[in-house]
Amino acid sequence: MRRFITTLAILLVVIVAGMTALVLLVNPNDFRGYMAQQVEQRSGYRLALNGDLRWHVWPQLSILSGQMTLTAPGAKQPVVSASNMRLDVSLLPLISHQLSVKQVMLKGAVFNLTPDSEAQRPANAPVGPAGNNPDEGVTHGWKFDIAELRIADSLLIWQQDNGEQLNLRDLNLQLSQDSKRQAHIELSSRINRDQRELLLNLNSDLDVSRYPQHLTAAINQLDYQMTGADLPKDGLKGQMKMQAEWAGDNQAFSLKNLSLTANDSQLDGSASGMLGARPQLNVDLHSPLLNMDSLLGLEPDSADGGQTVQAQRSGPGPVISRPVEHDNANSPLNAMDGNVALTVDKMRWRGMDFDQVKLRASSKGGLLNLATLSGKAGSGDFSLPGSIDVRTAETMVKLQPTLKNIAVAPLLKAFALPASLSGDLSLAGNFSGSGLTVPSFKQAWQGNAELTLDNAQMAGLNFQQMIQRAVERNSNRVRGPADAAKENNLQQIKGNASLNNGLLTFPGLQGHSSMLDYSGKGQVNLASQQADMTFGVTVTNGWQGDDELVKRLQSTPVPLRIYGPWSGLNYSLQVDQVLRQQLQDEAKKRLQQWSDRNKSSDKNSSVEKLLKDM
Repeated sequence: MRRFITTLAILLVVIVAGMTALVLLVNPNDFRGYMAQQVEQRSGYRLALNGDLRWHVWPQLSILSGQMTLTAPGAKQPVVSASNMRLDVSLLPLISHQLSVKQVMLKGAVFNLTPDSEAQRPANAPVGPAGNNPDEGVTHGWKFDIAELRIADSLLIWQQDNGEQLNLRDLNLQLSQDSKRQAHIELSSRINRDQRELLLNLNSDLDVSRYPQHLTAAINQLDYQMTGADLPKDGLKGQMKMQAEWAGDNQAFSLKNLSLTANDSQLDGSASGMLGARPQLNVDLHSPLLNMDSLLGLEPDSADGGQTVQAQRSGPGPVISRPVEHDNANSPLNAMDGNVALTVDKMRWRGMDFDQVKLRASSKGGLLNLATLSGKAGSGDFSLPGSIDVRTAETMVKLQPTLKNIAVAPLLKAFALPASLSGDLSLAGNFSGSGLTVPSFKQAWQGNAELTLDNAQMAGLNFQQMIQRAVERNSNRVRGPADAAKENNLQQIKGNASLNNGLLTFPGLQGHSSMLDYSGKGQVNLASQQADMTFGVTVTNGWQGDDELVKRLQSTPVPLRIYGPWSGLNYSLQVDQVLRQQLQDEAKKRLQQWSDRNKSSDKNSSVEKLLKDM
């Protein structure tokens, strides 16, 4: 045992002595020019190392540098700058005065992807024919030939084409590759913008053996979480996995085995496309559950007992982040063409539950055609073909909705309207307008529709009971059923409706039930939440008492007006007109009978004159 320990000690002394000798005999500054030359030959970028290079021997033999910069040809700013850099090197090649870098580590680095850090062509440089370099715009001069690269606690500044700047903070990256150029990436970062924060964690494997002509990647896991202004209270979080492939020759890409979760929603499927002057994108997705309320931060408003749906978000974004006027110039639909196929098993939108939702759409030149947008809701179904046009500053929408037996109360709630009407709605119409939001529908849409409402009930408005009580207050000759308030008097309503910038007009409505018939017309102002409707209501059954008056009530419409704000509707019921007419008709009848019996009376002429005046 003592001999073994002695041998280990001698071996350790030899290793330490050897490393010490190398450190003393090999000056790391001798590699300064070689490293700068190799970087420039391989990538065209200029590497500058300020200060002396020095050895670091534990736990890994390394070369430490002071401030370093990496600059593209002709650029005003370096693309990479760091206060220090560490190069982990192999020991044995140093014996022959060769530098073999195993890992490059940067900590606290700043990466500038801005116009000032891009390579600039000299003013007197010759210009080759367009499209002469097929790799231009794909490789940007980069080529990764280092076994491992580590970046810790760094910052990436990316300025987009529209001038907006995106900062990736707390950037941590570990990139490694083997001799066959099979790479592994682990990345984490934090992105802040407009009072929103996005956390990312990526684990991926890449095959870069044929890059830039061909690249494949397996996104093993991408975790994300987004919180902040104009987002749901609990934010958006989820995971993504997929297989990605890039073909540099024709700038084509494909995403297969795509799996994405966002809160409680899931998506899976595939996507493919081509980049270029006019990118093409084709998407085929399936979702077991798509909860738009969770994604948009929509929850029932507790202030009105859940009668409407309100946005429950973390707070509004900063004023500076909101454009004064909406402009579709930067809309993705104006930047690319493509096709979308989406199938959703279960979907929730503004409190409504849908099943078997199907979307088939194609976009070309900023015009999105909705060939199919259909699904089921409860015992009914819907279809909403149409188009969305973003070629102008305002989004123009055209829809041809067809609804069959859709519950109307949840639909009213979804459009932030009082759910005072229940029943099954069937509708066929044609609508158009600007904007895709509910407020836009209430203020800037036009159209018309034919509608039928089966099993209809109006909350708080029992026409039969209203008329019965009014008649009983004005006359004791008839009465209605004692349990009229308890009767489930379901109605069928048919008619037409037209919408004009928030003003919903009903030119003619016809209603029928087992107890009453009525017709009506009027207007509802969606923007100001005001209504003004007039009805002629005839209670056809349930009367008891004077036969003549009962017949009159069963055949005469009673004028009814409902008007005022939704929060406190008023009504005017003119029963006295019907009763006065009945009394007048009865008086005329009796006077006529008296006149017929007393034609020779000297008072007959006066009675005849009175009958003519009545």
